[in-house]
This record gives sequence, structure tokens and C-alpha cells, in this order.
Amino acid sequence: MLLLQFFFSFSSAHFGSRNNAAMAPVKATGAVVAAVSLAVLSYLLCSHRSQRWAPPKKKRDGRGKSGLVGAIGNTPLIRINSLSDATGCEILGKCEFLNPGGSVKDRVAVKIIEEALESGKLIRGGVVTEGSAGSTAISLATVAPAYGCKCHVVIPDDVAIEKSQILEALGATVERVRPVSITHKDHYVNIARRRATEANELASKSGIHEQTDGIQLEHVNGYHCHGETLSSSPLRNHKGGFFADQFENLANFRAHYEGTGPEIWEQTGGNIDAFVAAAGTGGTLAGVSRFLQEKNQKVKCFLIDPPGSGLFNKVTRGVMYTKEEAEGRRLKNPFDTVTEGIGINRLTENFKMGNLDGAFRGTDLEAVEMSRFLLKNDGLFLGSSSAMNCVGAVRAAQSIGPGHTIVTILCDNGMRHLSKFYDDEYLDHYALRPRAVGLEFLGINRRTIDKFYP
Repeated sequence: MLLLQFFFSFSSAHFGSRNNAAMAPVKATGAVVAAVSLAVLSYLLCSHRSQRWAPPKKKRDGRGKSGLVGAIGNTPLIRINSLSDATGCEILGKCEFLNPGGSVKDRVAVKIIEEALESGKLIRGGVVTEGSAGSTAISLATVAPAYGCKCHVVIPDDVAIEKSQILEALGATVERVRPVSITHKDHYVNIARRRATEANELASKSGIHEQTDGIQLEHVNGYHCHGETLSSSPLRNHKGGFFADQFENLANFRAHYEGTGPEIWEQTGGNIDAFVAAAGTGGTLAGVSRFLQEKNQKVKCFLIDPPGSGLFNKVTRGVMYTKEEAEGRRLKNPFDTVTEGIGINRLTENFKMGNLDGAFRGTDLEAVEMSRFLLKNDGLFLGSSSAMNCVGAVRAAQSIGPGHTIVTILCDNGMRHLSKFYDDEYLDHYALRPRAVGLEFLGINRRTIDKFYP
């Protein structure tokens, strides 16, 4: 109706001011005006109908978090063109490498620290300790100063050297220790737990009569001074310690249930058929899968598991074991794989929260080949876990068939994987030098790729 009023108004304004001589042909041009009006109206209606529907944007109140923390999350969801074209599915990657700390673990670091501060288990001036293969440690070291805290990290000495270099550059204290079983008292996670206890004992001993934010230091984190001298500790001069415990702390799960999952749902407009990711702590896979399946039970959620990890068998057979264990040749470090940060041989509290429909097994070679393929065809320079996730996305596409939308996580980029995952000499030592020209390592015919990338 408003559109018709506009044309009547337009006609009146255009023709009404003409003199009597000019008014003579008005009747003759009336049909022309009507025809033009109808044509324009038809065009506008057709144009409106042809626009693609998009999910409504959330209203913003302009009161977002300030500083570094405010830049974490809300990462783009992109179409991975080469994989989508090759599989006939829409394969989308959540670009977590664009977080300030360079990985998906930034979300976890924020959630862990904020919940610890709110509960009083951590106070400003305290130190956050963690045992990590790299990414969570880097995120904690990045985020902790924004909350007035320090970071102490214990990492296996076989992870890429650039990770410890980054940590030290960020101001974290770094301990590199030999890889051992989680049951050993000197596993890097167990050492990190002891460091938090140590920091609390030091704080209690040196400041037993001090008050900080209304909390007496001898009771910070529930620890009490035992009277021993720990003056040689690298954790002295801190106001207590807090063990982040990313594997068992459900703040990890909540970071993805409350953040990553809802973002994926909104960015796809609810048009998602499957989600696939690897698991280290299990927080990402559990949080996203639980949220998506609560929104739509038809969304399929899959694990992609690297060599040496028992999670594949747990999901598919209900029993936690690896091929190496079954054959009686278990390695000292069962996760001797180039895909750092994923794969585990125990059930964490975070992983238990997930809803999974199945699992795929990935190999180191597939991850290496995938990383080179994506760099060549999409310009995506991804880390080892991201590459394995993309292997999982293709496996999911092959499993459920073309015409579906599949989302995975691009956890971090390749910059912190240069000395191993992107080093040809290192890969040659393990017979992992990439040689594929397409996706034939996943059983996809080269001609399919040539169709889109001649």
C-alpha cells in the first residue's frame, strides 16, 4: 500500500505542475505510468524473494568486555572450499586461531580464571599453574596478566621448542619435564598440581598475618602452611596458587557449551548436520556436542582420534584400550605422535560430558598430508590438531554422504608447529614426508579435485 501511495505521489508531483498545454497528453501517458509502476513493483518483490535468508543478528548493548578478554571468541566460521567441493558437503571451519592467544584454548583460559577468581580459589597477584602440551599453557600465559595474575607451566620436553619459547616471551615460568604416564608422580600434570600447593604454602608462610582482598593468605585455596621452607621455589613471592586442571575442571566444558557451541549454531542459522573434532581434554568436543544436540537431536557429533589414543575404542566399542596395548607392546609414551595436544588414554570429566554418535581413526600421515593440501589449495596454514580435525570432517562427509553441512574446529595455526609438524627432516625420521597431490590419502579420486582445482 505504501508503495502505491509513493507512485501516486510521484505521478502528482511529476505531472501536476505542468501548464494546460502540457496537460493534454496526460491521459495518453497514464497507461505508461501504470505500466512503469507495475514493473517496478514486480522487480522489487522478485528482488526481495531472491535474497538468501540469514539468521537474525543479535542485538548488542555496547557493553562488551574490555581489553584483551573482550577480543576472545566470536571467531569467524568459514567455508573450506577445497574440502567442500571434493566431498559435496559444506565443510565449515571455526577459525579459533584468530583468538588473541592464537588458539581455541583462549576461551578455556578465560573461563577457568574467571571462575577461580569468583570462587576465591585464586586472587589477584596469585599464580595459575598448569600441565599442558602447549596451547592451553600459551592461552593461560596470555590471559593471566589481564586478571593481575602470573602463570607457571609444566610441559613435556618433547613438544615443539617454539611453544616453550613463546611461553617464556609471554612472561610465564616454564618447566620442561620428561613424558611419563599420568599415574607417575612426575607426569607434567601432577607436577603442575604440586606447584599450586607449593605456592599456597609459600604464601601462607611468608604472609600468614597479611590480608588480601579479605582473604587471609594461610587459607587461600584451602591450603595451610606446614612450616617447611620453600625459599628455592620458582613460585615464591606470589599470593597463592591455583591449579587450572584443564583435563578435569568443568569450566573447560562450560566455555564451549556457553560460547563455542552457541556461536556455531547462530553462524549456521541452525543449518548443521554434523560436528567433528579431536579430543585432548575433551572440553571442546563435549561442550559443543552437548549444546548442538540439545538444540537439535539430529545433529551428528563425531570424534577423530590420533594414534596411541584409546578414545576411539571407547566410543566405538565401549572399552578404553589401544592397538599397542592389545598387542602387548605399549610405548612408554603412548602419544608419540606429531599431532600434539590431542589423544589420551583415560576418560576425563570433560570428555564424559559429551554426546557422541561415533568416531573415526586418523593417522599422523593423514594429518600431515591434509595440512599441506589445505595450505596449497585454501591458503590455510594450520596446526597439527586442526589438520586432524579436517581429516575428521572429510571422514564425516564420506560417512553421511553429500549435501550436508559439517563443522569442525581450526584450533590453531602452524606457527607453533614449525620445528616438528612442518619440518621435513623431522618428518623424514618418522617416514611422514607428505607426497600426495590431492586427497587420495583419504580415498578421494584425483579427478574430483581437478574439476575444481585444475
